[in-house]
Amino acid sequence: MALPSFNWWGKGSHKGTPVVVTMENPNWSMVELEAPSESDFQTSTVTQEKARGKNAKQLTWVLLLKAHRAAGCLTSVASTLFSLGSTVRRRVISGRTDNNDSTPSTENKTVKTRFYNCIKAFLWLSLLLLGFEIAAYFKGWHFGAPKLQLQYIFTAPFGVRDLFDGLYTRWVLIRVGYLAPPLQFLANVCIILFIVQSLDRLVLCLGCFWIRFKKIKPIPKEDAIIDLEENGFFPMVLVQIPMCNEKEVYQQSIAAVCNLDWPKSKILIQVLDDSDEPATQLLIKEEVHKWQQDGARIVYRHRVIRDGYKAGNLKSGMSYGYVKEYEFVAIFDADFQPAPDFLKRTIPHFKDNEDVGLVQARWSFLNKDENLLTRLQNVNLSFHFEVEQQVNGVFINFFGFNGTAGVWRIKALEESGGWLERTTVEDMDIAVRAHLHGWKFVFLNDVECQCELPESYEAYRKQQHRWHSGPMQLFRLCLPDIIRAKISMWKKFNMIFLFFLLRKLILPFYSFTLFCIILPMTMFIPEAELPAWVVCYIPATMSFLNILPTPKSFPFIVPYLLFENTMSVTKFNAMIFGLFQLGSAYEWVVTKKSGRSSEGDLVSLVEKETKQQRGESERNLDETKTNILREQKSRQKKHNRMYTKELALAFLLLTASARSLLSAQGIHFYFLLFQGISFLLVGLDLIGEQVL
Repeated sequence: MALPSFNWWGKGSHKGTPVVVTMENPNWSMVELEAPSESDFQTSTVTQEKARGKNAKQLTWVLLLKAHRAAGCLTSVASTLFSLGSTVRRRVISGRTDNNDSTPSTENKTVKTRFYNCIKAFLWLSLLLLGFEIAAYFKGWHFGAPKLQLQYIFTAPFGVRDLFDGLYTRWVLIRVGYLAPPLQFLANVCIILFIVQSLDRLVLCLGCFWIRFKKIKPIPKEDAIIDLEENGFFPMVLVQIPMCNEKEVYQQSIAAVCNLDWPKSKILIQVLDDSDEPATQLLIKEEVHKWQQDGARIVYRHRVIRDGYKAGNLKSGMSYGYVKEYEFVAIFDADFQPAPDFLKRTIPHFKDNEDVGLVQARWSFLNKDENLLTRLQNVNLSFHFEVEQQVNGVFINFFGFNGTAGVWRIKALEESGGWLERTTVEDMDIAVRAHLHGWKFVFLNDVECQCELPESYEAYRKQQHRWHSGPMQLFRLCLPDIIRAKISMWKKFNMIFLFFLLRKLILPFYSFTLFCIILPMTMFIPEAELPAWVVCYIPATMSFLNILPTPKSFPFIVPYLLFENTMSVTKFNAMIFGLFQLGSAYEWVVTKKSGRSSEGDLVSLVEKETKQQRGESERNLDETKTNILREQKSRQKKHNRMYTKELALAFLLLTASARSLLSAQGIHFYFLLFQGISFLLVGLDLIGEQVL
């Protein structure tokens, strides 16, 4: 069908001139259109004016709505700032700091004071230099670039005009000749370490991508699954639950383990209680007795002398004669809740794999969205499990045991020397010794075990201190054994350089030194420089890679970067304690649990059990409610603390950001400003659980 052709006649006048449209297609009829008259145009003009008026009113309402929203936003920001100011005022009035903490500390007071004094010395020096620089700036001598400063010094008149001129001139000459070279050398060393560690992180991410792309995952042999599902072959499994004064979570842990889908004749549960509180001991003992009446094979074991902390507790549990009847041992900390099919998904990996000594499951977190602190921990630990543990498990069959949510072959534990109390990381200790004896490890990324994250900064800080001082203790003890071990050179290199030095020592060292000391000092000694890609681009890229396993956490990428640098103070301090065996580095502090997950889960769990043991369950439910109310009252009596090292570093970084502003260093200024604010918020304990 041919398209119609249009012919238009007219001179452009609209005063009654006919407009004829001719269409050559025979199927179309002739149409004659009359041009609009003048009255029509007048009517149209009035309509347009009304429309304009209507549009103006609509625009006014839109502007008013936006203004209302802006006012509401400003009001909310003002109220937030007012609330923040009130919280800060309460923190300062309370006067509680980590220096006068009444609870047991993992830090030696003398060494801690020296470290704090060093930071304060940097702070006072930076304040003095900032005053110097501001005075020079207003005199017109501060040109930002070091070359211009030197040009001013050498071209200025020989006779100085006043005392300040001479002092500032001498200061510039001292920093050029004596301070800048060693600072630049240290900065270059840290940059090299930073690049090496970033490359290691990149290789791990590429390995994780390859695992996902190829869909690689450990798969048990078919006959192992057949033995369980069809032949009913179930090996003997011992389950251990070590705990100490953890009344917030003991019920849910015991209940989850007692509900494991495994023949009762093939499983024995040991509740290894190190509690020194009589009330807590009684509660745990009653809970065990309740499950014994329900038919579970569960025993309660309590040590009077708490030697060796968790390692000693586990060692005591393995010392009983009946343990010889069992082939495997599964370990769960007091806040862990394995799924009923946990053993059915882990035990088959040992079948016909006599060199497999450990099967480790990943952690998932019940309270990951509780506050900003738990969200940031979720990012960090998700990367640890999905990237570090999974890549090392697939490619080299070795990773650090996480201390819980894992199943050991008892033979592997015995051949490796069993549990030793020589460090605070007994889980990493037994993993290293088992690897040196030739045992292989399997990591299951698709088998999750629910647990709880620390919700307060105080609890998280103590946990991180133990996690970073222990590996350095272990490195000192294991280095000779690693060198003498009959394993390949690649495995020795991986264990010494990658596992210990790069990821446990170098990472906290350069993070603290580079971003908390060197960077602010380069603002006052501009002859030593840090490139923008070191300050911004590489850290941003590494944070982006870290957050990939948890894509829902992308809005927190900037807080994550800042918080990791903030935590480098605690990690660096802990690393020094462990490496040089300073202070009470061997002291074990149990990570405080909030028990928030148990408040709702225990109620539903007790309701499910009502049909079998109604009276007993109601009594336990009442006890649970009483304990929760008692805990809530005790929380109201607690106080948040201010952390002196973090506060001192906050003021140091903010002072350096003010100096950076004078020299118009954009990226350095923003980094120092936001990093200083991050230290300030953490130092005032405004992250995590809020108490008072």
